[in-house]
Amino acid sequence: MSLRVELVSPTERVWSGEASFISARTVEGDLGVLPGHAPIFGVLVDGVVSIKGVDGSATDFNVSGGFLSVSNDRVSILTETVAK
Repeated sequence: MSLRVELVSPTERVWSGEASFISARTVEGDLGVLPGHAPIFGVLVDGVVSIKGVDGSATDFNVSGGFLSVSNDRVSILTETVAK
C-alpha cells in the first residue's frame, strides 16, 4: 500500500507521487502519516515536511504555514511558500 501525495504552493506543484510515509508539524504537534491513516485535516506551522517515496528516497521541504489533508490514502499539502 502507498499514499498518493500532492505538495503544492500558490505558484507550483512542488512534489507529486507515491509515498510510504509523510511527516509534518501542525499546530497540534508532529504528525506521521502511513497508508491506511484515518481522515484528518491539519493546520501546518512553519517547519519541515518530509516525504518518503515508495522507492525509499526521502525528501525534506521547508514550508511556511498551510494545510494538510488525509483521506482514502490521498495526502494533499497546501503551503504558502516552500523551499527544498
